[in-house]
Amino acid sequence: MTRLRADLILLIAALVWGLGFVAQSTAMDNIGPFTFIGLRFLIAAAAVWPLMRFIENRNTALVPMSRSDLRMSMLIGLVFFCGCAFQQWGIVSTTVTNAGFLTGLYVVMVPFIVWMLYRKPPPAAVWPAALMSVAGTFLLGGGGLNPIGAGDLLIICGSIFWALHVTLIGLVAVRSRRPLQIAAIQFAVCGVCGIILGFALEQPGWRAISAAMPEILYAGLIGGALGFTLQTIGQRDTPAADAAIILSGEGVFAALFGAWLLSERLGVAGAIGAGMILAAILLVELAPLARRKPVSPAGT
Repeated sequence: MTRLRADLILLIAALVWGLGFVAQSTAMDNIGPFTFIGLRFLIAAAAVWPLMRFIENRNTALVPMSRSDLRMSMLIGLVFFCGCAFQQWGIVSTTVTNAGFLTGLYVVMVPFIVWMLYRKPPPAAVWPAALMSVAGTFLLGGGGLNPIGAGDLLIICGSIFWALHVTLIGLVAVRSRRPLQIAAIQFAVCGVCGIILGFALEQPGWRAISAAMPEILYAGLIGGALGFTLQTIGQRDTPAADAAIILSGEGVFAALFGAWLLSERLGVAGAIGAGMILAAILLVELAPLARRKPVSPAGT
C-alpha cells in the first residue's frame, strides 16, 4: 500500500470517530463507562472476527501470526482498554472542552515514545505538526479550560495509554501485516475487561442496556469495528508519529458534524483551531515528498 493511501485510510478513521462522538457521550445517560466499553468492543470483535477468518481462508499464502505478535496484540488490547476506561471514566466528571484538549495531548506524546523505543528521532516536521495539532485542539474546544480536577487527571492518564496504543499498533502492524487479526484480538481483550468490570462495579440492568443499545451498536460497529480497524490497516504503512497527527483530525470532524447535525456553533476560535489541525495533517503529508532527493533530467 502506498503512503498516500494509508494516510487517507487514517483520515477516514478520524472521520468515522468524529461522527460517532455523540453516541459515545449520550450512552452514559443509561449505563456506566465500563459496561459501555465492554459491550461496544465485544460487538466490534464479533463483527471483525468473521471477516478476518474469511480472508484467512481465502488467502492460504498468509503466514500464521507468531506467538510474539499474538502476545503483543493481547497487550495492545489491555493498553486499548486502559485508554478507553480512563477516557470514559474521566468524561463523567469533567467538561467536554477539557476532555477534548487533554485527550489530544497524546499527539505530542507519541513522538517521544517512538524516540525512546527506536532510539531514532522522528522526522523534523513531526514536532511542529504535533504542536500545531494540540494548539488547534485547544482552540477547537473554545480556547479556554476549566480548573483541572480529578476527571482531567483521568483523561491525561488515558492520553498516555492512547499514545502507547498508537505506537504499539504501528510496531505490530508493520511486523505482522495482519491488521484484521490485531484489531479482532484487541477488541476481544478490551471487551472482556470492560464486561468484567462493568458487571462487577456498575451492575447494569437489562432495561438500562436496552435503552443504550442504539448508541452501543453504532459505537461498536462504526466507531469500533470500522474506525479502529481502519486505523490498524493504515498504520502498516504510516509511521506512528505521523499517524497520531492525522488521527487528531477526529476533533475537526466531530466539530463539523456537531455543527451540521446538532446545530452547534463552531465560532472563530474553533474555525482557527480546525484550520491548524488540518494544516498539521497537511504538513506531515507533504514532508515526505520534500525529503525525497530530486532527480535531474540527465539522471545524475
